[in-house]
Amino acid sequence: MKYVFALSMVLAATALVGCQREVVVAPAPVATPPTVIAVPGPAGAPGTPGATGATGDTGSTGSMGNTGSTGSTGSTGSTGATGSTGATGYTGATGDTGATGKTGRTGDNVIVVPATPSR
Repeated sequence: MKYVFALSMVLAATALVGCQREVVVAPAPVATPPTVIAVPGPAGAPGTPGATGATGDTGSTGSMGNTGSTGSTGSTGSTGATGSTGATGYTGATGDTGATGKTGRTGDNVIVVPATPSR
């Protein structure tokens, strides 16, 4: 992104120079001697021709600047190594089964008699 502006200016200047019109100077017309026409009567003395003007110089075109070089492509990174698999965990010891308890004593039977309703 540093050189984008400079590159666009070079391209714009190149485009403008390519579109510049060359100045063409037309050569001065060649003076042709006038044709003499016989006219009756005295003719006056012919006048002296005027001096021809000098042709101007054409300016030179400026040179075009160099094109910058393209940067190289970076190298591809290497793939990392695969990690090793972890060891299997220890299975815990099985707990002791508890002792069997004594059977409880059988209790007395209790009979519940509902109260008789009063009238």
